[in-house]
This record gives sequence, structure tokens and C-alpha cells, in this order.
Amino acid sequence: MLFSVTEHFMKTARHANFYLASGPEAGPLIIFVHGWPELSHSWRHQLRCLAALGFRCVAPDMRGYGRSSNYPAHTDYALEHSVDDMLELLAHLGRDRAVWVGHDWGSPVVWSLASHHPERCQAIANLCVPYIAEGFASAKLIPLVNREIYPEATYPAGQWEYQLFYDEHFDRACSIFEADIENTIRALFRKGNPTGRGKSSRTAEVRRDNGWFAGADKAPAVPRDPEVISEEDLSIYAAALTRNGFFGPDSWYMNSAANVAYAARARDAGKLTLPVLFLHGAYDYTCETIDSRLAEPMRRDCADLIEVTVFSGHWMAQERPTEVNAALAKWLAVKVPDAWPAPDTLGRA
Repeated sequence: MLFSVTEHFMKTARHANFYLASGPEAGPLIIFVHGWPELSHSWRHQLRCLAALGFRCVAPDMRGYGRSSNYPAHTDYALEHSVDDMLELLAHLGRDRAVWVGHDWGSPVVWSLASHHPERCQAIANLCVPYIAEGFASAKLIPLVNREIYPEATYPAGQWEYQLFYDEHFDRACSIFEADIENTIRALFRKGNPTGRGKSSRTAEVRRDNGWFAGADKAPAVPRDPEVISEEDLSIYAAALTRNGFFGPDSWYMNSAANVAYAARARDAGKLTLPVLFLHGAYDYTCETIDSRLAEPMRRDCADLIEVTVFSGHWMAQERPTEVNAALAKWLAVKVPDAWPAPDTLGRA
């Protein structure tokens, strides 16, 4: 059965959340959490596919994005606030728990939900960004850098140099992205390149170049990559980022100390026992989890972990939706059978 994707809005005393939804309302709940600089729309392929299997699929715009609340201070974008946003969304949906799926900055939100509120998680899956129980922050990531690719003398922070650029030149980072937002989107949303394996990520050059795009004051004019986004997708992203700007999205990078302090308050020292799926991006050279040590903390701290490699770049859910959807469905069926829709779910409104 095919379900439409519908738009919804909820508001509490502390936060307003826009979200997309699809699938039978009685179906088992999956909540998809996007990252930088995306939208609920980033999960369009997953919403339709998993809804057709009988799941109730929900994808919010995260704070600072789209039609959800924007905030004026960097501190408003610490992970703890986004976790609270998701708990409020869960309550609004009338559920006690959900399967949570995250990507990019959405992954630390989902990892934090599992480590701080495991009773609200039936299971979790994350794309590209692995679990760092000590906190997703440059100080915790740098010790895991592959120094064969990133010599410390040249790249002190390895591929995470770009995160330090936000701390040092936040206004310039925002202004470069905002100078031509359509060009920014075209330049960022590119498919993975198999020939990049073993080479440095462009994110390692951002501090040296004083900006993302080889030091230019705006993104270059490159063709849209149709294997990742359509012209309609480009228009949706551009409209949202033009309306809100990059202050909110970029502010997610400005809370390293707060996020580490929050991680230190996790239950059971951050150890996870619930079912976990992690999808490696074979051609994601910033979140490079195949040849480096970046995935080691996740393997240590997740007791029930399944790992799948998807031959994609960073924008996995959009570049390789069939493979992502298949991995999610197989994992749910095999490892989380209690979350699988009942045979009559599709017949209920």
C-alpha cells in the first residue's frame, strides 16, 4: 500500500517542531533525525518505503532548520536541547518509545537518546557517524585520526579541521555558505567517489584555506548531482536555508564542551545494550570508519551491534536509498522482530 507524506506541526512551551509523516498511524514508530545542513525532506525515500511496509514514519526538521524553531544563541544548539525536542515529539505522537534513525548530526542526537533515555528507544540505527560515548566533539575525535593520511604536523585535527574553523571563524563560515545558497547546496550534496579512498578529505583543508571552498568567499558554480538531489530537492533545501540562514545549522558545531559534559551524565557510563545498526559509508572520507579507528569506541560500547557497509558517500540516505532501506528493513526483521508491523497494520487508519 502506498501512503502519502503529510506535513504536521507541534508546539510546546519550549519548542515548535515541524515534521513529515507517512504510514499507518497504528504502525510501529520510526523517527528519522537529519543532520547538517539538511531537513526532514532528506528522509523522503525512507519515509515512503518503510511506510509501505507498515511502519509509522516521522521525520522532524531539527532546531535551527526548516519550519522548526530557530534560536539566537550558540548554546541553544547543544545536543541536550535537541534530545529534549525529540522526547517532546515522541510524547506528542502518543508513544512511549520508537525506533530512532539518525544521520550526520542527527546521529549524535540518536546516540544520546539511547545513552540517556534507553527506555524511549526500541532500537537505534545510525548512518555514517559512529558512537563516541565520551561525546561527539573534536577533542574526542582527533585521537582516532588516521595519521598515515593526516600527518599531525600538517593536519593537527585531521579531517576534523573544519570543526575547529567554526570555533575560530564562525561568521566567515556562515557568510561563505550564505553568499550563494543554491551553489552551496550543489557543491555539498555530491555522490561518493571511490577514487578518494586513502586520500585526505577536503574538510581537512578548511582551516588552512580559510574557508570551505579553497578560500573563496562563496561556493563555486558546479552542476547539481542528480544522483543525490533533484531540481525539486534543491529548491526545497534552498528555500529553507535562505529563510533561516546558516547560524542555526552551524551553531551545532559550537557546543563541544557542553556536549562532552552531557555525555558524561549518560547511564551506565554510556554502554548500550539495545539493538544497534550502523551503516558505514564506503566513500565517506570525513566520517571514515573503515580504514581508521573511528568506529572502535562504538564496537566497544555497543553490546548488540550490526554493521553494514553501503557503497556511498556521506549523503547515504539520498544517494543509495535502496541499499539503506534494505539494510534497515532486514535489521528490523531479524534483530527487532517486536518492532515489525502486525499483519493487519496496513488496514488500520
